[in-house]
Amino acid sequence: MKKKRKIRVITLGCSKNDVDTEHLLSCLPDADFAFSSEESDEPVDLLLINTCGFIGDAKQESIDCILANVERKKRGQIGRIAVFGCLSQRYAHELPSLIPEVDAWFGARKLNPVLRWLGAGGDADASTARRMLPSPYAYLKISEGCNRRCSYCAIPSIRGRHRSVPVEKLVEEAAGLAAGGVKELLLIAQDSTWYGLDLYGERTLGRLLDALSEVDGIERLRIHYSHPDGFPVDVLERMAANPKVCRYLDIPLQHISDKVLRAMHRHVSGAWTRSLVQRLRQEVPGVALRTTMIVGHPGEGEAEFAELLDFVREARFERLGAFMYSEEEGTWGASHLPDSVPPEEKQRRLDALMALQRSISRACNEARIGSTARVLVDGFADGLLVCRSEFESPEVDGEILVSAAGVTNPSAQIGSFLDVRITGADDYDLTAEIL
Repeated sequence: MKKKRKIRVITLGCSKNDVDTEHLLSCLPDADFAFSSEESDEPVDLLLINTCGFIGDAKQESIDCILANVERKKRGQIGRIAVFGCLSQRYAHELPSLIPEVDAWFGARKLNPVLRWLGAGGDADASTARRMLPSPYAYLKISEGCNRRCSYCAIPSIRGRHRSVPVEKLVEEAAGLAAGGVKELLLIAQDSTWYGLDLYGERTLGRLLDALSEVDGIERLRIHYSHPDGFPVDVLERMAANPKVCRYLDIPLQHISDKVLRAMHRHVSGAWTRSLVQRLRQEVPGVALRTTMIVGHPGEGEAEFAELLDFVREARFERLGAFMYSEEEGTWGASHLPDSVPPEEKQRRLDALMALQRSISRACNEARIGSTARVLVDGFADGLLVCRSEFESPEVDGEILVSAAGVTNPSAQIGSFLDVRITGADDYDLTAEIL
């Protein structure tokens, strides 16, 4: 019999990379490959590393991972190494000479060259199949690339122009995920609100939500990475009326100061941003808003940062993440805007913003004590069912922890829905009891 080649894939970066890896692995036949888990240290014949190249910390993590596994290759624990994804797309000309121990380098825009290097057939770039561990939720990448040119962002140069995935292909993929036990789909893209413009001549995220809602087995749809400029307001109608569309929106706003927003090339003003947040709250009562902010962007002085803090106090986002500005080569900002805020000042502002957000998050959570929620069980650990309502997204938000005392075979509850009452809260997580 032909000996199977043992393969491991390490995926770094965002959930979009996870989806790419799952499509790639779906094209590798079990007859030819034996799959080793990402966390394993066992020797393998082939190692694939799917990299991130977005900002400094992510790039360093990718480089550290590659170098660590090059050392393992030198010790005979790995046969061959191939690297693909954003880092190798961004530095395609530099990396091969800098790290010659890597056997092959591929970019981020096409997966099929990786398959050919592995000696496998199939079409990973067109596949709707996914090889993934059993999970109650899955990410659904509805488009690739971005046409926007935010001054700080290298993604358009890495991933290329925006390309929507046709509705029928997404429905097929969703049906396959549902057949595997997935109950919740998280719609992701570089900019989900741009969806459909290239294929259908208009923004059609709302119609996509309608189509996905008809997939048997899918009970929740959650929207991530929506740009405020040109937000398709018909989506709000779906969020308010369709019980499968979570009253939750991830909408990275980045800042509120007009001066900083202009420097960022965000094409919105502070007044527009405030009016959009107000409209979201009015048209979708009870909506949970997640956003991200950048501190220390060129042009952000004390007055602009104070305005950002005031806005966060005013808007009271249920979820907020933030990161320090990182000057990225190849971006408009790197060539036109001096990185004028010292690193220690960026850190101070980040700490102040997140301290404010912790207090807001805790207050929002405490306001939910005594209320009821329908939760999806994601896991079981240490006597607790790890759950989420429509207001929490996995991996980035808090969890609802429910005591499994008295529950027969708690692990069997994973993937099911429960009705619970919220009994306690901290800065990010909630505790609850089964009704």
